[in-house]
Amino acid sequence: MTKILTITALVVIAATAWTADASAQDSYLAPAIVYTDDGKDRQLDDEITGGQLAFGHFFTDRIAIEALLGTHRLQGIDNADMLELGISGIFTADRSRRLAPYLRLGLGLLDVDSKVYDNDQQGFFTAGIGLSYRFGDSPFALQLEHRLRDANQSSFRFDDRLTTLGITLALGRSEPPPPPAPPPDPDSDGDGVPDSRDRCPNTPAGYRVDANGCPLDSDGDGVADAIDECPNTFRGAAVDSRGCELDDDKDGVVNRLDKCPNTRAGVRVDVNGCEIRDVIELPGVNFRHDSDRLLPGADGVLGDAAATLKKYPDLRVEVAGHTDSQGAADYNQGLSERRAYTVRDYLINAGVPASQLTARGYGEADPVADNATADGRARNRRVELRIISN
Repeated sequence: MTKILTITALVVIAATAWTADASAQDSYLAPAIVYTDDGKDRQLDDEITGGQLAFGHFFTDRIAIEALLGTHRLQGIDNADMLELGISGIFTADRSRRLAPYLRLGLGLLDVDSKVYDNDQQGFFTAGIGLSYRFGDSPFALQLEHRLRDANQSSFRFDDRLTTLGITLALGRSEPPPPPAPPPDPDSDGDGVPDSRDRCPNTPAGYRVDANGCPLDSDGDGVADAIDECPNTFRGAAVDSRGCELDDDKDGVVNRLDKCPNTRAGVRVDVNGCEIRDVIELPGVNFRHDSDRLLPGADGVLGDAAATLKKYPDLRVEVAGHTDSQGAADYNQGLSERRAYTVRDYLINAGVPASQLTARGYGEADPVADNATADGRARNRRVELRIISN
């Protein structure tokens, strides 16, 4: 019978272990030595020693089920061997602490093999209290327990108190699988911005985009940088599909700056979009009285003239200086020449090749207005650019 119980116990423990390993949170083995203070109804010596092996697993952080197999030998009038097979519930307050108390409640079966008494099998109830001390992060813990084993059968009544000292060996925790990773956020147009944040979901390949997935448009003209052939367009200007300002008359001067918007095709124009005729007037280019020094305000006009001449490097231009009729004619002749050279030097310093320019003074010989009036004389004191070769 003892062998049958032993085999049965091993089968039960193995089955429990297999089930625990399949679904438990934490499994353990617990070998221990046992000292038993036998009940007063047993007429034997108190020297009862033995050992036990338990397998358990925690179904929650506080509750475990434990299967136990123990063997004890009673020393007295004659030897008696006891085989204990039990199952218990373990209740712990906080097993994450290094020093953790626990309670045991269980039941089981005793098989007693004795030459003094008849062999017997008895059911029992057990209850106990224990203390577990875990060694740091290792899988080992020291365990001390005291429990009561109460068997109540008419043929063999006793009340035992058992003290056990042993270790527990954690067999490993089966952590719950991590939650599945969220599906990747697709980027349908491949611009580096996921669809969930992409406000321009159909950006053509190769376009640089901002944080919202929209094509960059640095000059704000509505044409993406990737295809903008005029990337620094004046903000607010009307542009074509290439991102360049409109030039309706195709004279090379954009509509925004063109003061002569309907210039004939193919003619030369100045920086204002107006046709260059035989004489380029320089209104606003004036000099101090009886001097060849330019007055403030001439810079803008002369700057535009320089830009026009550089645009057409094949033009040959004479800078012609004029005066009114006041004063001696010889003096006016020299003054007009000095003023012409002043303008020529200005244009050369502005980047116009010297080879394009000549200078000549006409004195008072070529008036454009009546010298008898102040207004007429002011108009006659002028410098102009005469086209001499194109």
